[in-house]
Amino acid sequence: MTTTIAAQLANHFHQFDYRKLPQASQAAVKRLLLDYLGVALAGSQTESGRVARAFAQSSGGKAEASLIGDSVRVPAAQAAFANAISSHSIELDDIDVLALFHFSPPVFSAGLATAEKLGAHGKQLLVALAAGCEMMERVSKAANPSLRNRGFHTTPTCGVFGATVAAGKLYRLPPPKLTSAFGLAGAQASGLMEMYGPSMQKRFNPGPAARNGVTSALMAQLGFTGADTIFEGERGFLRAFTDKSDASQLVAGIDHPYQLDIEFKPYSCARPIHNAIDCALEIRNRHQPALDAIQHIEMARHPDWAHYHQNKTPQTYHEAQVSLPYSIAVALKEGQALLKQYNDRKLRDRVLRRISDLTGFTVDASLPRGVSCKMTMTMNDGRQFVSQVDYPKGSIQNPMSDDELRAKFDSLAAPVIGAARAAQIAELVGAVDECGDVGELMRLTAIPRRAARGKKK
Repeated sequence: MTTTIAAQLANHFHQFDYRKLPQASQAAVKRLLLDYLGVALAGSQTESGRVARAFAQSSGGKAEASLIGDSVRVPAAQAAFANAISSHSIELDDIDVLALFHFSPPVFSAGLATAEKLGAHGKQLLVALAAGCEMMERVSKAANPSLRNRGFHTTPTCGVFGATVAAGKLYRLPPPKLTSAFGLAGAQASGLMEMYGPSMQKRFNPGPAARNGVTSALMAQLGFTGADTIFEGERGFLRAFTDKSDASQLVAGIDHPYQLDIEFKPYSCARPIHNAIDCALEIRNRHQPALDAIQHIEMARHPDWAHYHQNKTPQTYHEAQVSLPYSIAVALKEGQALLKQYNDRKLRDRVLRRISDLTGFTVDASLPRGVSCKMTMTMNDGRQFVSQVDYPKGSIQNPMSDDELRAKFDSLAAPVIGAARAAQIAELVGAVDECGDVGELMRLTAIPRRAARGKKK
């Protein structure tokens, strides 16, 4: 009898342990853990983070896991839900190499909440997070780009499977139960790309994926069975979510160590915009163009992303973070595109609005990567400045250093919990494989109740 894909994956991840975790994957997960906690702490204090925290507390329940940036503990599934939203609320979370999804909001939120509930140690956590990230990327490789092009958001639709593996590893599910958990995760897969605009919609999407991953693992652990044909079945995930898929990618190289490539964001906006920001910063630093002398900016983009992020008149900072014209305008004017550059007040800036309005788009299939950008800036005197960026800052080929990631973490965490506690978290994350109880780490993310109110940017 043919073994289903879910059963093959369940066997693979059941055998996944710390001794088999490559050093490179250990280092990647530690770097991402620090980044995740900083981003989630800052995101917890935004309005979307505040609402998510309030919702997680609204139904009560057993105190199992910490709400990042709050003072309370809630059921693990609720903590995963709220923390996933917080970590996706400032557009500074990690990204995969194709800029299709974010690993940490669904996977790390589910893994940390489950680890804290169960009193897991640091090595168990690292294994669970690495396994969850691998699973999420395997599903994306099998389903994309068709899944994205049909209007489904990869982070939650594929992330629910990664979250399930992370939680399932911590529950130590045997292969039959992890197979069932995959079926239950598929039943809950969801998330639409109809998320751009002035609302908080995009921030919401990873919340259900993290929560549903925790739910799938626990239900399977309690004995609830799920469909083992969830991936390749006639009405399974791949047929439902894609027009064209490659199921073999789910189990490709399954007997060999998996290369986990995680990229990081230095700028507080959608990842496919980062290449354009790097173009703008290169032209700014090299040529120092007078902003009032810019006649036109032409952005050539690869067909994969050419028709996204074109809004020239964002009405809220949520929209600005997915606006390429605004992002390059603020980079040209201020030399930065950090969290403070994205706020509602700046959207009224006349210089930024003028530069945004001068920006046009073309499709260039000759560009080498999906996220590649080529900027041509034409000045009033006829001069042209050109910059092309294929690998943005934070990519595997152009990485952020450990010092740069630490500086990013400090800038996000210290305003919320103070510099001393931020330093404690960084130290503990660096040696998390020696941590006897993940709860020790998560308790450091708490802040006094009176301070955990959230704010509009």
